[in-house]
Amino acid sequence: MDENCTFCKIIKGEIPSSKVYEDEEILAFNDINPATPIHILVIPKKHIQSLATMDDGEEKIISKIYKVINEIAEKQGFKEKGYRVIVNCGKDAGQEVDHLHFHVLAGTKMGDKIV
Repeated sequence: MDENCTFCKIIKGEIPSSKVYEDEEILAFNDINPATPIHILVIPKKHIQSLATMDDGEEKIISKIYKVINEIAEKQGFKEKGYRVIVNCGKDAGQEVDHLHFHVLAGTKMGDKIV
């Protein structure tokens, strides 16, 4: 855990969140500034700064995160209509929190790009 990381503080319960899913390795919660009607952030509980800084062996959590995203989509009823998963990697890509996170967007028809 990184004591200065917003997402680590959410994991520890220091900052409240609207949880959608939680297990021993993963937390998913509703984004407080949603870009679409459904906007869920899915994060590993282990502090990983970004895809670019992953250590060997950490790719397993990525696979599990995608499985969890699919389970969330099924349970929340947007799997059939579709959803978008976005991972920003680094400042130039728009990563605002230095903790690996996956944006799950749904609940509206999206165009080719989301800005």
